[in-house]
Amino acid sequence: MAELIYKIVDRNHWAEAVDAGTFHGSKVDIDDGYIHFSTGKQLPETVAKHFADKNDLWIVAVDPDKLGQILRFEASRNNDMFPHLYGQLNIADVEWHHAFTCSECDVFEQPRDCGH
Repeated sequence: MAELIYKIVDRNHWAEAVDAGTFHGSKVDIDDGYIHFSTGKQLPETVAKHFADKNDLWIVAVDPDKLGQILRFEASRNNDMFPHLYGQLNIADVEWHHAFTCSECDVFEQPRDCGH
């Protein structure tokens, strides 16, 4: 298994995706034409920049090898290569997901399944 990639999603949006079996992205993902993901190393900055003032979040972990050619690593913030999914995320491809608080990014550098 490759190093996991991560998506932070609000609770209600993620619940709808789980019920439907697919995640089509948040509003910003849909507007940009792809689903934004972060590597474990990129996640703390992503959370600080986009989610620091948010509650009711979920962290979703995905093995990038399961996503095939619709996943591309492209230059983004600070010219760092970010994973972008050009298509829907099938819930069956998710390794794990659980409730997430922004303080968790301060606790560990590499996110892990906390058993939730």
